[in-house]
Amino acid sequence: MTKDRKGPLAACVKQSLERYFNDLNGEKTTGVYDMVVAEVEKPLLEIVMRHVKSNQCKAAEILGINRNTLRKKLKQHKLL
Repeated sequence: MTKDRKGPLAACVKQSLERYFNDLNGEKTTGVYDMVVAEVEKPLLEIVMRHVKSNQCKAAEILGINRNTLRKKLKQHKLL
């Protein structure tokens, strides 16, 4: 898939965010970016780590991040 096309993940996030804002019923909210990242990051790390059989070098390469950054994120989410 090319970077300019939106796939099913983007559609799922969009639908979830539309439901989130609808459910707010006009209440103010903050920190939506951090909330979305927190909701998506842990399952992303879990699936990638399972895919590479816990090989951090391969996981970091797939994710496009530094291995030290990956280790930090794994620790943050209590996956290490």
